[in-house]
Order: sequence, then structure tokens, then C-alpha cells
Amino acid sequence: MNPSISVITLTVENLQRSLNFYREGLGLKTDGIVGEKYEIGAAVFIPMQPGLQLALWPRSSLAKDTGLPLTAHCATQTLISHNVRVKETVDDVMQQARIAGANIVKEAQDTFWGGYAGYFQDPDQHLWEIVFNPKLLPQD
Repeated sequence: MNPSISVITLTVENLQRSLNFYREGLGLKTDGIVGEKYEIGAAVFIPMQPGLQLALWPRSSLAKDTGLPLTAHCATQTLISHNVRVKETVDDVMQQARIAGANIVKEAQDTFWGGYAGYFQDPDQHLWEIVFNPKLLPQD
């Protein structure tokens, strides 16, 4: 396999609620809900960095498309890490998530490996880490 990941999809219970959280709450740019004319096609696409999109898609749509049953969500099954260039930005993003209605799982603090990080959950309990990792600084 030649790795080329261009979309990461989070499945959600309520597409409008998730759109509001990510667009209005976190300030991420998106054209909103697209594909509503298709039975299971309604989704939200959020450009992240060049070549990468975050997609929001109803859990029921993915279950129907794949033929897999809906199962209970496990909050520690997946982690999305948002690495920032400056330590203080971690606190800023955590505060923005708090105001947007995120569940703060762990306040930002120094890590055992020399970074600084905090965790929050979005409205569908997807776990996000906001992290300053001086060894893995994002490119501009």
C-alpha cells in the first residue's frame, strides 16, 4: 500500500449538531451539509491541511452503506491529535472547545514525554488531543 490518506471520517449521530460544533464552535471552515439529495449521502467536509479533509457522516449512513450493524461507541478507540506550533495555543484551543460545548476530558498540562497536551470530546464523544509536541511541529 502506498499511503495517501485524504479523508478522515467521523461518524455522528446528528449531522447538524456536529456541523454547528465544528463550524461555529471551533471555527473550522466548511460549505456545510452536502449530498442531502442521496439517501445516505448527507455529509460535511472540512478542509484541514492541504490534501486532507475531515468528513462528518451519520453513523446510520455508514452502517447502511457497509452492511455492518450499529454498535456502541468506544471513546478510546480513536484519537485525533491536533499538534500546534506554540505551547500556549493548546490552552487557547481547549478554551475554544470548552465554549463550543466540548466535554473536557483532561485539562492541558505538561506530559510525561516533554510536551504539553489536553483532551476533549466532541458532541459524539470523539476524542481530540490538543498537543504541543516540540519534536513533531506542524509545517506552516
